[in-house]
Amino acid sequence: QVQLVESGGGLVQAGGSLRLSCAASGRTFSSYAMGWFRQAPGKEREFVAARSGRSSSTYYSDSVKGRFTISRDNAKNTVYLQMNSLKPEDTAVYYCAAGPMYSGRYSDTYGYDYWGQGTQVTVSS
Repeated sequence: QVQLVESGGGLVQAGGSLRLSCAASGRTFSSYAMGWFRQAPGKEREFVAARSGRSSSTYYSDSVKGRFTISRDNAKNTVYLQMNSLKPEDTAVYYCAAGPMYSGRYSDTYGYDYWGQGTQVTVSS
């Protein structure tokens, strides 16, 4: 059983930075792939970034590549999303996700078994 809790969201001006954290319970965290998704009001949940639990591979959506960085600290059972050069379009609720990811389709929500409750990120212009 895995539980995820996001934190670090808040209000930031365009061009600023923010780091999100996702604390995970359970000793299976290290073997799981970790992903970040976001959902703006009236829009579908979309993929942001992911990191494999079986390799050093990372994956990013085109909209955040070069600006966001996903990392993980297995000793602390925590995954992070460093967000730089934030844009108003980044405003959304950000969700942490985890799963064994046998398929390797890291951008697919169906590949994750566990989800956090989300943390709000608001970017003002």
